[in-house]
Amino acid sequence: MDLAEILRIAAENELDTYARRPVALERGEGAFVFDGAGGRYLDFFAQHAVAIAGHAPPSVVAAIREQAGRLIACTNAFHSPPRAELLAELRAFAEPTQPQLTRAFLCNSGAEAVENALKLARKATGRPGIVAVQRSFHGRTLAALSVTSAGPYRSQHGPLPGDVSFVEVGELAELDAALTQETAAVILEPIQGVGGVRVPNVAWCARLAELCAERGVVLIADEIQTGLGRTGRPFGADTIGLAPQIVTLGKGLGSGVAIGALLTTDALAATVKLGEYGSTFGGNPIASAAAVATLRLVREQDLAGNAARMGERLTAALIRMPAVAEVKGAGLMLGAVLDRSAKGVGHALFDAGIIAGTCADPHMLRILPPLTVGEPEVDAFVDALTGVLHVADASTVAMPAIRLPPSDDDAR
Repeated sequence: MDLAEILRIAAENELDTYARRPVALERGEGAFVFDGAGGRYLDFFAQHAVAIAGHAPPSVVAAIREQAGRLIACTNAFHSPPRAELLAELRAFAEPTQPQLTRAFLCNSGAEAVENALKLARKATGRPGIVAVQRSFHGRTLAALSVTSAGPYRSQHGPLPGDVSFVEVGELAELDAALTQETAAVILEPIQGVGGVRVPNVAWCARLAELCAERGVVLIADEIQTGLGRTGRPFGADTIGLAPQIVTLGKGLGSGVAIGALLTTDALAATVKLGEYGSTFGGNPIASAAAVATLRLVREQDLAGNAARMGERLTAALIRMPAVAEVKGAGLMLGAVLDRSAKGVGHALFDAGIIAGTCADPHMLRILPPLTVGEPEVDAFVDALTGVLHVADASTVAMPAIRLPPSDDDAR
């Protein structure tokens, strides 16, 4: 099917909710994706941070193929080997840095994991209140939107459910006042994505942990983007010194196969009764097989360590560029604050065969490559960005005539 036919079908049949580039990607390999017209693109956004082990990693592809030939559907009324393997892999992955995370609930996406995290916190504490942070993004379902403040996602979908309040990261007095006897949980991203690659202050995080422990408030870390090694540590929470009672995972967990997971403690898990939580496709055989293979790649190839090393190399190159005012983030979750429109730079990079992202900050270029990238890919990205930034005003570069969103947000 050629591109014109793809565009026609989408225009005539799909909800007009995605601002897509007029390109149809057909395959991927490592850090690259390819369209049907012979175009090759270095993917430094990893398809919204999903392709953490690169595109079409052979061991993941083999696991999916093998499992598809054995069993595709297995209801949660039965056990299955891939689900059991995944549970064991998740426990082993968490053990070195977050040993309190001993139990898992498998679902289909990050947003579903967030929904169940909020449910579990309320069930375990018997309290209704949730505290979230300003510029947060936790997903697009109604409960996930209720704890999301970033972007225009909330305004047209109210009233949103729940007793939710928002605090500013770094404000200690505000945090202290917000955590009351009615607060069930605090939810935050260890590093904000859509909100502008913001890293919470470590001292503020330490006080947050103290207050949660003192007041019986559940601490939820949304690791849908920061987890699985992206920040240079197994979890983003490791980067800011937190030991959450609930962690949500998604995005890269299945290397592109839809899957989510909630990790929690024995104490919180003990509050769950039979039938209170469920997910028809949660932990299905194919998604579980993909996730097992992905986690093994992350662990065996030390992708967290590679993210730390390549992140340092990339950061060092970025901060030498005159047009880059600041570099935020950790590992391979970076935001370069530019002296011009990030959207214009992003489009110019795409013309040069590079995919990068933007966020709520109009001057920030968001950089989320696969965790498998090496020095050649990092240097290629740096060379391309250097060339683009030499243009007096990158926003004036001629671009394809397509409708653009205000930012590249994280659909979960």
